[in-house]
Amino acid sequence: MRWLRGLRARLVITFVLVGGLSAVGAAGLTYYKARSNLLSGVQDRLLDDFRHRVLLLSRDVALPATDDELASLAEDLEVGDRKVYVVRDGAVPSDARITAELRQRLLDRPRLAWQRVARDGVPYLVGGSRVMLRAGGTPSGVTVYLVESLAQAAADEAAVARAAQAAALPVVLLAVLAGLLAARGVLRPVADLDRAARRLGEGRLETRLPVRGGDELAGLAGRFNETAAALERSVGELREMEARSRRFVADVSHELRTPLAAATAVTEVLQAGAERLDGGAGEAARLVTAEIARLSRLVDDLMEISRFDAGAAVLNLDDVDLGAAVAGCLRSRGWTDQVTADLPTGLRVPVDPRRLDVIVANLVGNALRHGSPPVTVRVRATDELAFVEVTDHGPGLGADVLPHVFERFYKADTARTRSAGSGLGLAIARENALLHGGTLTATPTALFTLTLPRSPHSGPPTMGSSRP
Repeated sequence: MRWLRGLRARLVITFVLVGGLSAVGAAGLTYYKARSNLLSGVQDRLLDDFRHRVLLLSRDVALPATDDELASLAEDLEVGDRKVYVVRDGAVPSDARITAELRQRLLDRPRLAWQRVARDGVPYLVGGSRVMLRAGGTPSGVTVYLVESLAQAAADEAAVARAAQAAALPVVLLAVLAGLLAARGVLRPVADLDRAARRLGEGRLETRLPVRGGDELAGLAGRFNETAAALERSVGELREMEARSRRFVADVSHELRTPLAAATAVTEVLQAGAERLDGGAGEAARLVTAEIARLSRLVDDLMEISRFDAGAAVLNLDDVDLGAAVAGCLRSRGWTDQVTADLPTGLRVPVDPRRLDVIVANLVGNALRHGSPPVTVRVRATDELAFVEVTDHGPGLGADVLPHVFERFYKADTARTRSAGSGLGLAIARENALLHGGTLTATPTALFTLTLPRSPHSGPPTMGSSRP
């Protein structure tokens, strides 16, 4: 369930980021508002005080004022570290902190104007105002400039910044912790779903999820439980049907063996006397004998398949000369003259001789019946594996045939419904190969390869593990 693990990671990251960014944003907004209020408050207080003192003290100045009177007014307006310059309109104060821009703004409109400037790292509030006559509000020809240090306000601002930074770290940590706790609450059902899905995939169909609450995750858990229950019922029904099918095949095969034994005995008598029977009677006797033999082989194959399905197939391993065993299989069936063999002796392999004989007989018999000569049988080995290869020189296996060649009752030519084979030979051969811990494979060129381990197999597979 890779997508669930990815979802969990994304949710954790999302909750942590949201919590962290919210905390950082709140701290930043708090700092900005505090800084703005601090500077605005100091600036407004200084400018209001400057305006009121100019209005109050300039009333005592006679016009036109002398230089001494202007200097006296400047001294009266200075408070603390504040520096005040009183000049006639258009004159340039000697302080470089009073910019040309500010002087021009005062000439353009006779109202209080201000700027914040910095010199040598120190911030200053620079303001100016033209003194107006009380009669008619006309300019008096005098301009007053203010230069006041904002160093203390800057220090206070720095203190606010340090406080915001100091407070931000624990706030961020708390926000991240809260995000993790919230993510855990959301992710616990997702993690439970992940584990339950993996258990279900492993075949533990009884797996269910606890349903808590009434949100979407609870609904998802409920739907998972419904799906798991339906799957458990379906698999149970399929297993029961499969078990009944296996029992049916085994029972039918077993029940057929007794009448088949009697029929086989009768057909042997008929076969022995078929030459003495007249015309059609002899042919009928030979046909019955062949069909009884075919039915007997089919029953034997069904019995063998049922043992594999029931997990009752047992290996009786012996240390066998592989080349000699394959040669014995060909010789016992009279195939020696029909097969080109490369069977080196001395290659010892732990196998069940009877099952090895079944595999080789099925492969060679299939090649002789459905392939084209010459049929070649070859034995070879590596340090760890032994191989038995059977091939013929026929047209090979088509792309539509190859994936099904080891399936039960599969016949490439549907017209061969009355062929001598049962359609189970290659399936039984492959089951026997898997029982040995080996493999049986086919290629489009009709090369069938039996691969066997040269060290003893740990034992027969459990029920169903040898299926194609």
